[in-house]
Amino acid sequence: MLAMSSLFFSTIEVTRQAFYRTALTCAIVNLKPLVPGHVLVIPTRPVLRLADLNSDELTSLMTSVQRVGRVIERVYQADGLTIACQDGRAAGQTVPHVHFHLLPRKLRGDRFTNNDEIYPALEHAEESLPHDLESVSGRGKINATVTPREPLKVDADEDRKPRTMEEMEKETIWLKTFFPASEGGTAIDPRLN
Repeated sequence: MLAMSSLFFSTIEVTRQAFYRTALTCAIVNLKPLVPGHVLVIPTRPVLRLADLNSDELTSLMTSVQRVGRVIERVYQADGLTIACQDGRAAGQTVPHVHFHLLPRKLRGDRFTNNDEIYPALEHAEESLPHDLESVSGRGKINATVTPREPLKVDADEDRKPRTMEEMEKETIWLKTFFPASEGGTAIDPRLN
């Protein structure tokens, strides 16, 4: 079982939003998901760019993207995933910490009927993230939670409000049930993974 030290996404504490964790990476629920199940996978060491990661961190990050992606796709009954990394300010990165967005996608009933519409929405969401993180946290710490199995708030970008810590924590607790304790989860039956 991993020691549960505080986790930071840049300067924002996200320990309560982490549902998956290894020694070098973690996955956190999203403050303003574009689709249900939109999560972030980040290295535990705050670094700005992919090129700033050492080989072990990069390997762990990509392995975690794959591992978390498999689970997210299954539990949100998706047909695929959009996986995105905005590496650097010119690419749209606004939080100075490498992160991958994992977005479950569906062949039928997906919010984005034109698949490429997700990219401008992702860029728009990324632009407002620093302000949203500050407004929710007040002091650089997010305090929100999500109720699992209830539809998530994923309205048009202008109408999407940051979720509460309670909303995010509910989703975190639910997602932890799909990962063993060795990965920061609470699953008892390894067949759930």
